[in-house]
Amino acid sequence: MSSTSRTETGEERDALRAADLGDAADRLSTAPKDDDGDSRGIGEPAGGPVLGAIGWLRWFWRQLTSMRVALILLFLLSLGAIPGSLIPQNSVNDLKVQDFKAAHETLAPIYDRLQLFDVYSSVWFSAIYILLFVSLIGCIVPRSWQFAGQLRSRPPGAPGRLTRLPAYTAWRTDATPEQVRETARTLLAKRRFRAHTVGDAVAAEKGYLREVGNLAFHIALIVMLVAFAVGQLLKSEGGKLMVEGTGFSNTLTHYDDFKSGSLFTTDELVPFSISLDEFTGTYEKTGPQRGTPRTFKADVTYSQGDGKEHKAAIEVNKPLVIDGTKVYLLSHGYAPVVTVKDGRGKVVFNGAVPLLPIDDKVSSTGAIKVMDGYRDKDGKRDQLGFAAFFVPTYGGKGSGQMFSQFPGLEFPVLNVGAYHGSLGVDSGLPQNVYQLDTRKMTPFKDADGNVLKKSLLPGETLELPDGAGSITFEKEVREWASFQISQQPGNGWALGGAIAAIAGLAASLFIHRRRVWVRARTGEDGVTVVEMAALGRSESARLPEELADLAATLHAEAPTAAPDPSDAGNTENTGNTENAGNTGNAGNAENTGNTGNAGNAGNAENSQDTEDPVDTSAEGAEK
Repeated sequence: MSSTSRTETGEERDALRAADLGDAADRLSTAPKDDDGDSRGIGEPAGGPVLGAIGWLRWFWRQLTSMRVALILLFLLSLGAIPGSLIPQNSVNDLKVQDFKAAHETLAPIYDRLQLFDVYSSVWFSAIYILLFVSLIGCIVPRSWQFAGQLRSRPPGAPGRLTRLPAYTAWRTDATPEQVRETARTLLAKRRFRAHTVGDAVAAEKGYLREVGNLAFHIALIVMLVAFAVGQLLKSEGGKLMVEGTGFSNTLTHYDDFKSGSLFTTDELVPFSISLDEFTGTYEKTGPQRGTPRTFKADVTYSQGDGKEHKAAIEVNKPLVIDGTKVYLLSHGYAPVVTVKDGRGKVVFNGAVPLLPIDDKVSSTGAIKVMDGYRDKDGKRDQLGFAAFFVPTYGGKGSGQMFSQFPGLEFPVLNVGAYHGSLGVDSGLPQNVYQLDTRKMTPFKDADGNVLKKSLLPGETLELPDGAGSITFEKEVREWASFQISQQPGNGWALGGAIAAIAGLAASLFIHRRRVWVRARTGEDGVTVVEMAALGRSESARLPEELADLAATLHAEAPTAAPDPSDAGNTENTGNTENAGNTGNAGNAENTGNTGNAGNAGNAENSQDTEDPVDTSAEGAEK
């Protein structure tokens, strides 16, 4: 037989199988079917009918709401988020964006035109986001209606030829067809199948949770998208550095930095106040892990609108929640207490100065600024500035260098360099409080003509030349903690959507939807013939196993009939129960009592021209 003949025979066999199954394989899924009604056939001439405006709109809508396009859009959304993680964003840190632009003068204009510094609010990211949202809704709504219709309907009746199904078995029994059908319906109902009797067969279906999981997964994606959008529009996020003994009120003017969504208003800030009582940081002191942080804890006191004070402890990843607002502990450092006096001995500054860590040993830098109240020995108004460098555990003795050996406060040393002049705070331009702008300042000089600098131990003082005053490192070093105060109204919905998406995906992957039919009818010799077959949405090794288990249980209630001694020929395997659940031999005529190969599910060329797939006549036994 030529290859062409084999192809034609295969196509004919597929067509016959589809005709035999009828509605049995229909409605196993709510996935949309391709509609090529508006498409031109392969053999249609180029000058044939073309799509009009409505046709093109329908085609575009079908493409947009297809699962293929939804996956592409989801991939593009994930791909588009990569620049937002690698490139500094204006919405996160303006200073880092400015530093990046200064360091990359060629790339920065290109990134700016592509909106890579504002990825999540860019036009192209929003377009992908909206298209994905529309695609998911357009896919879910019709499938939900179809699934609701399937839940209201019953499993379809058995196809004409059960032998053509992938899992099949049959045997003969002395029980009546009515008894077999009733026993089968009860058995299937106990196995949580939706079962009912249609004609001479029991139809049953199971695995609806697969489609529920599929729909739940897509709905959860929509919930996550909506939660993300709501969170971006209504969020608020600010930072505040607090030294031990100081506090903060949740008002806009008290934040060090603040960002919010476009729909957020200051009226939505939750009214509360909080103060830092004590910060505790512990570190590993010995071994190879020396200096590794062990405990970071901030003990705070907070009060809400009623004024009642409450104690709480904030740790890393254990925020304090106040009426939906979360207070996170971000970082910590040291704030040495200093006292500055003018040329007449008057105290013009006294307090703890927070310094920013620059390494894991908490070596810190900063600036001490005396803006008001200072007068030199002649009574002239001036401003003082000190460049400060602090180490909690000094390790540079004898080497001429200053560095920290340990992040804990064991041997603190403060190094200061003194300047006087204009600090630039009156220019109206924003200024970093932790940096000293010396462009309009004059350094104090030591005996060698260099900038006056000195490393101070607690209690030591640096005297400024010419009676200009002094600075004293007091015997106290406080600790500070940095907090993030945020309101994210969509976080709970996003978390719920993520959990639902995982559960739905698991259900759609591990639950199999399948149908089982049990046909019982009287053969020509008066003996009841029982046929069982199963069909799944996809090929699965568990389907034949499940059918075998069901067949074995039903066979125990309706056992194989004893062979008729009057039958001529070898009837040894006519009612063989050993293969009742063996789907591998479901089409084997020797094990089903079927003459010829009429029950062979995979070979249409050997099918017998008969309505009954199982020949039970005595003539058949003789054959």
